[in-house]
Amino acid sequence: MTIAADTFDFVCTLVRRESALALSSGKEYLVESRLLPLARAQGDPDIETYVERARRDVGGPAVRAIVEALTTNETSWFRDSEPFQGLRDQVLPDLMKSRATTRRLRVWSAACSSGQEPFSIAMVLADTPGLAGWSTEVLGTDLSLEMVERCREGRYSQLEVNRGLPATSLVRHFERDGGGWRINPALAARTSFRELNLARPLTGLGTFDVIFLRNVLIYFDLDTKREVLSRLRQVLAPDGYLYLGAPETTMGIDDMWQRQALGRGSVYRLTPQAAKGVA
Repeated sequence: MTIAADTFDFVCTLVRRESALALSSGKEYLVESRLLPLARAQGDPDIETYVERARRDVGGPAVRAIVEALTTNETSWFRDSEPFQGLRDQVLPDLMKSRATTRRLRVWSAACSSGQEPFSIAMVLADTPGLAGWSTEVLGTDLSLEMVERCREGRYSQLEVNRGLPATSLVRHFERDGGGWRINPALAARTSFRELNLARPLTGLGTFDVIFLRNVLIYFDLDTKREVLSRLRQVLAPDGYLYLGAPETTMGIDDMWQRQALGRGSVYRLTPQAAKGVA
């Protein structure tokens, strides 16, 4: 089936208003593939009928379901590998030197989807000998309450753990859970999760030493990218590190950030001016 133009426009407007995610023309296939299962689950004959319910009940469950369906992205363990290698080999050693007195580290995985990224970060922290006895926390946030609740459960199917999870990590950090696996209590204790919309003010987060915001900015328009990067400056430690996705950059968007090469990849740091809190 082909989604009607006015239905697609309504969905685009709705998702943009609720999440700031910009769906462009040509993404009709994405809307169809994500919403058709929702329509079928409700017994609706087609997407048009399902979306009409959202039109009549703005703020209702159909609206939330549409937004969550279109803002949830697939992920995998240690995705792209290089960011985690850089975290292990350079970022953590640098931070352990500068945090030797407090012995505390906080990492934020923003738009964490079903949790593979924050748990991958937590595994790196847990497997770093120099952090033994330190207080470490990985916060995962997502727009989708369903994803947040799933992260808190920490349950994954055999198919999911097969996507990038080394066998050694599976043995060390997971327990059998029926036909699947579950994050073990020791690793779960290092993590917390909460619902959060990046397009709105960040409140009650505290300060982070490292922020992962990978493959998220690409879905925002220029103004929203600037707003998000400005907010991140308020919650990143002056000497902290920001990870973006490979196709993303702060260049030409927010000049309070500077790129730093890290292995085969890169991270972003606050400029001296921004680190001093001078906007």
